[in-house]
Amino acid sequence: MTGVTLSKAVKKYGDVQVIHNIDLEIEDGEFCVFVGPSGCGKSTLLRMIAGLEETTDGQINIGTRDVTHMDPSERGVAMVFQTYALYPHMTVEENMGFGLKMNGHPKEEIKEKVAEASRILKLDQYLKRKPKAMSGGQRQRVAIGRAIVRGPEVFLFDEPLSNLDAELRVDMRVEIARLHKEIGATMIYVTHDQVEAMTLADKIVVLRAGHIEQVGSPMDLYKDPDNKFVAGFIGSPAMNFLEGTVENGAVTVPALGGRAVSTSVSLPANGSKVLVGVRPQHLQVAEADSPIRLELRERLGGVSYDYLTTPTGEKVIVETRDDGAIAEGSAVSLDFNDADAYFFDAASEQRLR
Repeated sequence: MTGVTLSKAVKKYGDVQVIHNIDLEIEDGEFCVFVGPSGCGKSTLLRMIAGLEETTDGQINIGTRDVTHMDPSERGVAMVFQTYALYPHMTVEENMGFGLKMNGHPKEEIKEKVAEASRILKLDQYLKRKPKAMSGGQRQRVAIGRAIVRGPEVFLFDEPLSNLDAELRVDMRVEIARLHKEIGATMIYVTHDQVEAMTLADKIVVLRAGHIEQVGSPMDLYKDPDNKFVAGFIGSPAMNFLEGTVENGAVTVPALGGRAVSTSVSLPANGSKVLVGVRPQHLQVAEADSPIRLELRERLGGVSYDYLTTPTGEKVIVETRDDGAIAEGSAVSLDFNDADAYFFDAASEQRLR
């Protein structure tokens, strides 16, 4: 197995540039997740690594090899797509071994590799079945098994769970995490689901409009975001943002009745606009004579989410363990510890530190 390095990687479609000078190093054996909203370039970047999209400029290395302009078959990668792309007339065993068969590998070698992949993915009892007799999750495991038997240097996953229902997504997420631990391969995984990114990744690459916003471990990005975009994207529910103004070394927040939020970070000049970020679990609500309203409560069993509207129009989500002591439509106060707040420049949206 080996790592992947991108140096000033660029992708253009005619005059339109969609990937902008990407520099990235993925270590040998690392599970790296590309995450971001639709249209951010994550699948395009993955396809550039696979060789399915031509790299306009820059360089892509897999291990010590420059693969920038190599054919996909020569790169030592295997890709698992969103759709299973299985041959319906073939059995599971035949689907998994088909690529090796086409490349002229001996029957015994194919049988051994298929047996090992089916053991890893717990598909032994399904080898003689055809895809139509299997669930969506089982079919996706067959698609992953087909990649395993090729013995690639790098596994590439392009939103492999997006066609599955919620329960199967959780099960397959666990399967993929277990697979990575067992075979220790370098894996690059694309998703728009930040929960998948947080639970699977050793390293997350947050993309927006073809640019890298931040790279780091899941908890590094969660606890120490560089900007408002990363802070709002990593974490579920998303971080709340309240508008504020710098006054005498603190930030005054109109939505909270002009409350001053103190901080030790370096603030801009008096009168500057600042965004105060607070995660839902760090907020507290209480019934009070206030212009803030509790509009809706989502009850999820052990936890509930309260959706508030402030007098200045901001929408706020509060995570609570309270099982509905405050009725929907009530006036409430909103509070948090100043130490739990993050601060962002309102214009550039960069984090203030």
